[in-house]
Amino acid sequence: MNLYGKDLICTQEWKIKELEAVLELAAKMKRDRYSPRWTSLLQHRTFLMFFYNPSVRTRQSFETAATELGGHAQFLEPRAMRLKTATTAGETIEDAANVMSRFAHGLGIRILEDQISAYGEGDDLLREYAKWCTIPVISMAHDKFHPCQGLADLMGLHTHLGDVKGKKTLVTWGSGALVRSWCSPQEYMLITSRFGMNVTLAYPEGYDLDPEVIAQVKANCAQNGTSFEIVHDSVSGYDGADVVYSRNWMSPVAYASGELDKASERAKAALHPGWITDAARMKRTNNALFIHPMPVDRGSEVTDEIASGPRSIIYDVAENRLHVQKALMALTMTDAL
Repeated sequence: MNLYGKDLICTQEWKIKELEAVLELAAKMKRDRYSPRWTSLLQHRTFLMFFYNPSVRTRQSFETAATELGGHAQFLEPRAMRLKTATTAGETIEDAANVMSRFAHGLGIRILEDQISAYGEGDDLLREYAKWCTIPVISMAHDKFHPCQGLADLMGLHTHLGDVKGKKTLVTWGSGALVRSWCSPQEYMLITSRFGMNVTLAYPEGYDLDPEVIAQVKANCAQNGTSFEIVHDSVSGYDGADVVYSRNWMSPVAYASGELDKASERAKAALHPGWITDAARMKRTNNALFIHPMPVDRGSEVTDEIASGPRSIIYDVAENRLHVQKALMALTMTDAL
């Protein structure tokens, strides 16, 4: 399957067979991590990484992936570059993208929360770079989607559950003060519904996610003959769940003032205490796995007992980021496979 040069902004835009090809290669790379089959695939090739926002796993996993494939990942902070913004003069995306395409073989962009002034700006930025780049553009997490995380999540579920078709996953809002973007839960629901899982979404009134994404998740479920439901209490969604995903996210009015209002969001979240994944709730499940993209807000989104318990796969999924990103980079930055 030829994926050379293909952008990845959201997994929904890739065919199932293309996603399966990534997961299959990632599994091979995980089993035989340092095989000579992989270690020179990106020899002399550079992956540029734009970090508008900091990270732990994302930078580490992409840099490690490039190294293990024989290439190089270059860390870039846009604030240290002369790039045009709404308030500053500088190089346009068209010019920057065309020049970078002459230097490197792939571009990753991470832009979240407080680096935008309205939901959707991050997605627009990635798509503008993809328009002008002649090298693949990969989302390293932006305000709408987190495709590499979604692939890592699914790889973890396949490892522990086998075929996920017909299994139930709960995606529940969690208490906390981190004011997180929508990208991870939205990507998780898209990819799990696409691969045949029943999806229950639970959150307090006033924490709706992107209606276009929700409509797509519903369409995915309808196509697979599976269910999608929304509940607004913190308990009932756990009933019969095979996987529990607990995550805090911001409200739809977070950017009402023209910038992310963290203080207001924290005050709003404090009105909904007790939305936490704990032992009592997990007992209502079908011995569910606990999954989380990290960083985990322990004591707010989930108790330590569950996050560090025998059914937690958070570290497996975190490791999977390395392997799915190696597979993505190998498939999109070279045609050697």
